[in-house]
Amino acid sequence: MRNSVGTGRNFRRKGGIKFKPVTVFCVSRFLKSVRMKTKVHISFVVLFLSLFLACKKDSDTTSLRIKMTDAPAAFEEVNVDLQDVKIKFQNDTSSWVAMDANPGIYNLLELQNGMDTLIAEGVYQTGQVKEIRLILGADNSIKAGGGVWPLTIPSGSESGLKIKIDKQLRAGIDSLVIDFDAALSVHNEAGGYKLRPVVKLVP
Repeated sequence: MRNSVGTGRNFRRKGGIKFKPVTVFCVSRFLKSVRMKTKVHISFVVLFLSLFLACKKDSDTTSLRIKMTDAPAAFEEVNVDLQDVKIKFQNDTSSWVAMDANPGIYNLLELQNGMDTLIAEGVYQTGQVKEIRLILGADNSIKAGGGVWPLTIPSGSESGLKIKIDKQLRAGIDSLVIDFDAALSVHNEAGGYKLRPVVKLVP
């Protein structure tokens, strides 16, 4: 007659050690629980490292915004054709980096009394800004005494207007405000109005 293992009865493994089915079941559940906890712990560690690296990455970059404003001037309009904005960092002696600019014609006299406008932005490695370059087009004009006249830029606009900055950026979000002084930039000379830009960084 064959021997069978019934519920609650003992069975024998090699070596003469006896185990009950309930003992085997408990050990199996314990090992399964250990495996599940190990997976949870590994998932937690991976999530923690991902968040840590993401935060570290954010702490090493700066979301930079360039704004433009103006001081009062005795004109009706001073319209500047802004084409592009570039930036150069202290640790980069040769290349200019193009920003995400908002090209267009800006009336500087609308940017007075604490008003400013966003002209460019971008995300960069946190560092020291050396210079900013404003690239102007040819569609500049001035309105004075009820008339509108072309506003030309001597020597052209190929190289752009360079503004010395030498400012250390803050990690996270930072802004630079440029004062385009229309009163000091516009000159009524022989041959018409000339734009000799006087631009500075607002402290």
